[in-house]
Amino acid sequence: LLKIEHLSKDFPGVKAIDDVSFEIRVGEVIGLVGENGAGKSTLIKIISGVIKQDDGIIYYKGRDIRPNSPRDSQDLGISTIHQELSLIPNLNVSQNLYLGREPIIESNLPLLNKIVDKKKLKKDSEEIIRDLGIGIIDLNKKAKELSIASQQMVEISRSISRNSSLILMDEPTSSLASEEVANLFRIITTLKNRGVSILFVSHRLEEILTICDRIVVMRDGCRVGMLNREEAKIEKLVSLMVGRVFDLFPKENVDKGNVVLEVEKLSGKGIVRDVSFKICQGEIVGLAGLIGAGRSELAQMIFGSEPIIAGEIFMNKKNIKIKAPNDAVCQGIAYIPEDRKTQGLFLNMNVNDNTTLTILNKLCNRIGLINQKKQINLTKDYINRLSIMTSSPFVGINTLSGGNQQKVVISRWLSLKPKVLIMDEPTRGIDVKAKSEVHSLISHLAKEGMAILMISSELPEILGMSDRILVFSQGYITGEFNRKNATEEAIMRCATQLTNQNKFKEDSPFMYEK
Repeated sequence: LLKIEHLSKDFPGVKAIDDVSFEIRVGEVIGLVGENGAGKSTLIKIISGVIKQDDGIIYYKGRDIRPNSPRDSQDLGISTIHQELSLIPNLNVSQNLYLGREPIIESNLPLLNKIVDKKKLKKDSEEIIRDLGIGIIDLNKKAKELSIASQQMVEISRSISRNSSLILMDEPTSSLASEEVANLFRIITTLKNRGVSILFVSHRLEEILTICDRIVVMRDGCRVGMLNREEAKIEKLVSLMVGRVFDLFPKENVDKGNVVLEVEKLSGKGIVRDVSFKICQGEIVGLAGLIGAGRSELAQMIFGSEPIIAGEIFMNKKNIKIKAPNDAVCQGIAYIPEDRKTQGLFLNMNVNDNTTLTILNKLCNRIGLINQKKQINLTKDYINRLSIMTSSPFVGINTLSGGNQQKVVISRWLSLKPKVLIMDEPTRGIDVKAKSEVHSLISHLAKEGMAILMISSELPEILGMSDRILVFSQGYITGEFNRKNATEEAIMRCATQLTNQNKFKEDSPFMYEK
């Protein structure tokens, strides 16, 4: 279906794509892996018409193509799901699904020929959602009101609705939990059986080995390997991607200290109900569960960004009241949110400003002016400690890779020297080398005595880095495992467990009552 021959692309000072060749057959799923900066997204942008190659040929259905725009690519039958979500926030699901190709009322009157047929729009949207079996999504909801996972499924639905022969998927699972990923894989299998081909990019190597027929490995803009699924192993893929072997989960064994954080019968306005647990010094507690189970809501309640309507929080056995994030910060609690770009970074600022925002008051002199020398030295210290790849503290944060951006977010909160660090999806959307570095940092912080609550939708990460694992389902903790007895199967059983204790009562102060 698609054949790429000797493709190259240069940017100022960078060889983004260097003499890359491979092909995709009809009804085949090809995996594309590599570190950030390996050239994966550039390759997808060339095929999808966003940018043009400098050298090389792309054959599609036997003929040389050079799409000048994404629309050209779509007209040829090539759809793209980009890494960054591109839904229009103020349009509803149906409008986003058919944006730019809305059904028009058929009429002899010229004015009516420009009016959107809303009934057909809704009907066609319902058929797509039902055909893909992606669950219940309110078609009238605006995109900005949907969860990140639901937005991702709408993006996928929109791409599939174009009846394309080739779909380019750039990190389609970055916002999905295991159940949503399984649903996506079911959809991909259905499409494959219909003869649709897919180029699948993911940093989650377990997914690549599960769904792909063959795997293209890239490093520094070059194709360094092409493996069949049967011969591909995670260790081999990692070795090809980075040029060496390393430990993806460098977890050190640490003796637990005293209890730092204790939560008792915590309930919120949303789904979280009657949650109790403890975290000790030097302990990494993993929080597993499906998207929507209440994990992030719990983290935000502890940090003060979501209201608590029942229950208590203790720090070092002392009962504390947290009504706002500043209360949590004053108690030694830090929170790294799941979406670094919208919740964790100021994209119009540089590395220096993003690193020191939480402690500007400590960097000021007597008359309230920031001691810039002290500020820059602190930033440089964290750049060195966390191996942040940047040429200068004054480089714009939006120019850094996802892994380096995440390290900046982490360094900002570490500068407060917290006692408890809550990390929501700490390695989402970053490559395997950056993941290993973040995991190494987490392990090091625990060794220094920090208590860490880590939320992750990746079960290998939960199993590889946690001392103890709490499993969430429907706002309740439905299972607890230690490092030795935890398995993916056992965690998923608890994560999909119906609590049978959630009984709706209209006269209850909570949505559900245990």
